[in-house]
This record gives sequence, structure tokens and C-alpha cells, in this order.
Amino acid sequence: MSDPRFLQIHFLAPYTAALLNRDDAGLAKRLPYGGSLRTRVSSQCLKRHWRLAEDPHALANIDGADAAWRSREIVDHKVFGDWAEGVDEEIAMEVKEALLKVVYGDKGGDKKSRQTLLLGAVEIAYLTEAAKTLVAGAAGDKKAAKDLAAAWLKEHKGNLKALSEGAKLPGGLTGALFGRMVTSDPRANIDAAVHVAHAFTVHAEEAESDYFIAADDLAREEDTGADTIQETELTSGLFYGYVVVDLPGLLSNLGGDAELAGEVLHNLIYLIAEVSPGAKLGSTAPYSRASMLLLEAGDRQPRSLAEAFRVPTAPETGQAVAALSTHLAALDAAYATGEARRVMSLANADIPAAERGSLADLAGFAKGLPGQMAVVPAA
Repeated sequence: MSDPRFLQIHFLAPYTAALLNRDDAGLAKRLPYGGSLRTRVSSQCLKRHWRLAEDPHALANIDGADAAWRSREIVDHKVFGDWAEGVDEEIAMEVKEALLKVVYGDKGGDKKSRQTLLLGAVEIAYLTEAAKTLVAGAAGDKKAAKDLAAAWLKEHKGNLKALSEGAKLPGGLTGALFGRMVTSDPRANIDAAVHVAHAFTVHAEEAESDYFIAADDLAREEDTGADTIQETELTSGLFYGYVVVDLPGLLSNLGGDAELAGEVLHNLIYLIAEVSPGAKLGSTAPYSRASMLLLEAGDRQPRSLAEAFRVPTAPETGQAVAALSTHLAALDAAYATGEARRVMSLANADIPAAERGSLADLAGFAKGLPGQMAVVPAA
């Protein structure tokens, strides 16, 4: 194999009587595929659970992993913190308006018009220091605050990127992995290094409408019927998920730090296998682990194995792995792209050219990939 350019991660994960990801009507998200409706979990849902997981392998636990926050209220909640207590409200407002326009654009003063934007710790620190400087310079004078804020806005307007010049992780680790789009300053955009597909069931949807009640513990004998009657949807399924890591892109976004990139990949493998997406935790306990995890490292354009499930398969890991293996063997015969493979599986079915191992083995394999690259981008 040539120097690895992409890491492809395929997984199968089972869930029973759950509602993992809902649409605007409160029903399970769906996807028509191969003539059958499938239950779906969106890529956004998956990424959010992986990046916010409170877990021994949480991304936030990695040394050098700067934090980031996605919000429309970063200036109010992160920039103006405890230090701003006691600052004259009118002076604070002048400064806030200037900062809001730099971060969110000309209409930043209106919360409803703001983009939900991701900012990294280094950018928030820059804004905080600027806010402190402007407040101090105003010395309690509202007109001075207005003039200082206007001058600062003129200097920084349309240049959010200036807040993080030279920073290793301007958008924090979240931005380095999953990217960032900034409509107010496209130069501050970050290309995602981790590409995540929507997960879907390998079989036709399995859903039911769950009728339930809430009983009144203090009801009297003459009170009849339930206090509350409601209905929700529950689904069961074996989901196929697919993730691609652009290894050069990841290294570039991490300032060329191969060691940090290895730690990120190591933890990401654990998160994908062990962290469950899902709501209704108290009533469905939607906790599961991947029943199959396949890693492929290679230098050719990635390709999903979703086609293995275009014709719905049985909702059973062994048969799903067999279908995936058959499709993968056909791809190997046609394209001979030669990826290096590692697989963890609870099924006995073999996967072509894949070395079996534990989750720890697969995480170790992923961790070593950045160090195998011949050229590491300069910081």
C-alpha cells in the first residue's frame, strides 16, 4: 500500500425499541432506498454525539484539543463572562454590537439573523481581550465607548480570520475535524477532514406506534381513566454507517501535528463503536455497541459499501456482514485498489483481506496512520 491518504470506517450497529433521531413531526427519520423505506440517523446527529460524548475516549480529553462552541450567543455567553459584571450596560452594549457584527456580519445585532457559528477557544480569547480593552479605554464614557467600538469594527469588519492568525486550531478540534462555514468571512472557513454519511437500516424499517399513559399517583378511587394519554414511535434496526477521514486534510487542520492526529483517530474509532446516538434515554435506554467495525486505509478515492444493502438484507449481523463481504469482494475484483483492512466483528463471517482484531487493535491501527505519511504539512 502507498502512503495512506484516506481512512474509511464502516460499522453495523443494532438498536431495539428506540427513537434515535426524530424529524419535525417527532417521528423517526427515514430514507427510501432500494424500493424500501429505511430508518435513518442523520450525520449531524452522529457527529454531535461523538464530539460531545462524556467518555474515557472523549475528544475533549486529548492533550492539545482546544475547545470550541457552536452558538448564536457566543459574545453574550462566552466573551462577556464574569469579568463584565458591574460594567455599565450602555457601554457594554456599544462594545457588544461591534463584536457581534464582526462575528456574525452586519445583521449580527439581531439574534434571529445570526448564523449558528462555531468559534474556537483562541478566537473567543481574542474577542474577550478586545472587549476588555475597549471597555477599559472607554473609562465609563458612553461616547468614548461608541467611538472606540466603531474604530475597532472598521479595522476588523469582514475579517473574522484575523482573530486567529497563526493559531494551530482556530476553530478548535471540532472545526479541525468537522469543518466550519462562515458566511460573514469565507476566509475563516475550514474544510472538514472527517466526512460522515447518514446511517440507515440494512433492512426495511421496523416501526410501531407506542401508546402509553401517565397515571396520577394521587388519583382517588372515583377518578377513572389515565391522567395523560400519548403516542410515540419506536423503531428497531441494524444500521450501516460510513465515515471517511481525509488524512492529509486532518494533518493540515491540526497544524501538521501527526501525534495529535493519531490520538484523534484512536479516540474517534472508540467513539464510533461505543457511543450511541439517541433521544428518549429514560424511556428506551438506546445504548448499544457496534457489532461490526471495518477500517480501510488506502490512497484511492473512498467508496461507501451501502450498495451491499440496496436489496434489503435480513436484520441480523451475520447476514449483513456476509452481504457486505460479497459486495466488497466484487469491488476488489473489479478495481483492485489494495486497501489495508482491519475488522472487529461479532459475527463469524469473513471479510476479504481483512485482519481480525479487537476494538483496541483497530484503534491502534488508526492511530499509527498519520505517522506513515511521507510528507507532513508544515504548521
